[in-house]
Amino acid sequence: MAQISLTFPDGNSRDYPAGVTAAEVAQSISPSLAKKAISADVNGNHWDLSWPIQHDSKIAIHSTKDEAPSIELIRHAFAHVMARAVQEIWPDVKVTIGPVTEHGWFYDFDREEPFTPEDLGAIEKKMKEIIAKSEPIRNEVWDRAQARAYYQERGETFKIELLDRIPEDAPIRMYWHGDWQDLCRGPHLQHMGQLPADAFKLMGVSGAYWFGDVSRPQLQRISGVGFRNRAELKAHLTMLEEAAKRDHRKLGREMDLYHLQEEAPGMVFWHPNGWTVYRALEDYMRRRQNAAGYREIRTPQVVDRVLWEKSGHWEAYRENMFIVEVDEEGAKEKRTNALKPMNCPCHVQVYNQGLKSYRDLPLRLAEFGSCHRYESSGSMHGLMRVRGFVQDDAHIFCTEDQLEEECADFITLLASVYEDLGFEKFDIKLSTRPETRVGSDEIWDKAEAALEGAINKAGADYTVDPGEGAFYGPKLDFKLTDAIGREWQCGTFQADFNLPDRLDAEFVNEKGDKARPVMLHRAILGSFERFLGILIENHAGRLPLWLAPRQVVVASIVSDADDYVNEVVATLRRAGIRAEADTRNEKINYKVREHSVGKVPVILAIGGREVEERTVSLRRLGENRSEVLGLDAVVETLKDEATPPDLRRDA
Repeated sequence: MAQISLTFPDGNSRDYPAGVTAAEVAQSISPSLAKKAISADVNGNHWDLSWPIQHDSKIAIHSTKDEAPSIELIRHAFAHVMARAVQEIWPDVKVTIGPVTEHGWFYDFDREEPFTPEDLGAIEKKMKEIIAKSEPIRNEVWDRAQARAYYQERGETFKIELLDRIPEDAPIRMYWHGDWQDLCRGPHLQHMGQLPADAFKLMGVSGAYWFGDVSRPQLQRISGVGFRNRAELKAHLTMLEEAAKRDHRKLGREMDLYHLQEEAPGMVFWHPNGWTVYRALEDYMRRRQNAAGYREIRTPQVVDRVLWEKSGHWEAYRENMFIVEVDEEGAKEKRTNALKPMNCPCHVQVYNQGLKSYRDLPLRLAEFGSCHRYESSGSMHGLMRVRGFVQDDAHIFCTEDQLEEECADFITLLASVYEDLGFEKFDIKLSTRPETRVGSDEIWDKAEAALEGAINKAGADYTVDPGEGAFYGPKLDFKLTDAIGREWQCGTFQADFNLPDRLDAEFVNEKGDKARPVMLHRAILGSFERFLGILIENHAGRLPLWLAPRQVVVASIVSDADDYVNEVVATLRRAGIRAEADTRNEKINYKVREHSVGKVPVILAIGGREVEERTVSLRRLGENRSEVLGLDAVVETLKDEATPPDLRRDA
């Protein structure tokens, strides 16, 4: 029998018969490893323990201690167990697909009656019964005709369509546990007893169209979350509870920041409080960009399709663009325009005005550009995903030799901004050349090396995402981690060798020859709308004083204090603090509760004693105690806190 050589992570190798399985390899090492094993890594591929290995390979055996592969297999198995439980309770239900998601899985079902919360409880109970049986998971590779006949006999039309979508050269894997079967590419656990029966929870039911096509059948999607143990599940559920408390939609109502309505779907109606926060953030970003050498511009919102065709966006983004047709006077046909979905082509038009020399580079053009993109109604979510938004957008036109320094300076600026806004941690992902791309390998080598060099120069950690760069160049994506551990992708830095060529951007180099600049796309916040949603949730509505829409409320305890209340408000306003008076004929505890719900950072209570002593009783949001201070001391303290961090540093 032919022999193959398998190399282990420690560098040692062993010979095995061709066709050996990873389970047999684990058994040959030790029975305890064979018992704990869940899957393997074979030449970088996630491998089922039962699949044969036919060639010399590198191999590593996974156990539940290996987080990434184990959590994937656990969630995948939970999806299968849930689908089996549903069909055991309701045999007429048809199953479709059940992929793993970020924290769990979902499975789509074809059932006429809607699932109820009580049904979810019954499904969970049945899932635990199935897991308790510890049945082995087995798989076979079938030919396409055999699999088709199997599903036709059982009326599983959705599975037949899935079967037709599998590439001709891919194996048709049929997985079983007990008598229940599913079409699945694998890998899977050895047996269902390896599933932690106390580490999952079904989260709810929603509607979903088959393959997201509204013309296809509407299905019912049951989603769940699953983890390696009960402690991880409990931590996740606690995080979800905290996230619900921090939901920017809920806080937006309580703080009276904004609203959305059907007459303008995905477009934000900013209220005075919300617009105050928005302007404070915009003013801060404007100062930071000005200090970093950016020159602010403004470009049109409605642009002729001709420019979008030249830039390539018409072909790539047409379905997401809002079209504006105009009857031009004297024209034989309507002129087709579009609301801009991004600012890039317009910034090139500004760059192209006038001849540029290498001495003019780098040229950094920034715009708080208003953009519009069509998003489906089902995908919109408060401020996080809207149709109308403003980006803190900028484009840097530079030479290839300047790319690394510009990238390093951007990372430094971005890190400082995030720190000022209360985000202590962010991760960087370097996305490299995709298979389909423009530009020579030489240019890509230089661009990728420049981005990697800039990250190293900044002393930052990063991960590489091979093949995920834009078609025009490599990019860096920046992921924030918020106060409860969630990640948000906000900032981006992209090197573009394509658009300057398409739109004829040039400069005169040192030799007097015309050359193309590199165009660097960059954003720190992304969209103001989405970032404000993230900011609100990160701070649970308790924004730092300089960003808070209502910074100080001065509340009277007795009506005789009203005059002094108004005097204190006037003094605070002269110091540049957003202050307001509350002299309503209500008890002070009522006023404190109301303004606390509105997330006012500071409440100054004034009664007869404070009037007499020219003091105030200061209470901060979230604290139960008050502190009596002199008016001058309070003004100085609050004035400092109400000063944006960049201005505080410059003072």
